[in-house]
Amino acid sequence: MGEQKRKEAARAEFIFGKKNYKFMLIGLAFIALGFILMSGGGSDDPNVFNPDIFSWRRIRLAPALVLIGFGIEVYAILLNPDKK
Repeated sequence: MGEQKRKEAARAEFIFGKKNYKFMLIGLAFIALGFILMSGGGSDDPNVFNPDIFSWRRIRLAPALVLIGFGIEVYAILLNPDKK
């Protein structure tokens, strides 16, 4: 009898709430968008230099989006889902 009550008490309760998971998905989207914006800019020919790798998008915008995404992830982990 006691074991059954313990199993019922320990049943499927998530660590995070719905609000936490929403913020985690938003943060993950920011991180993914930042890495997508960082990609590209290479050259097929190694003897030809492509100055597009130093664009504002790859140097400033993309890393800022990744850092903002990590900040949102930290906020999502520390957010108290029970607080109204």
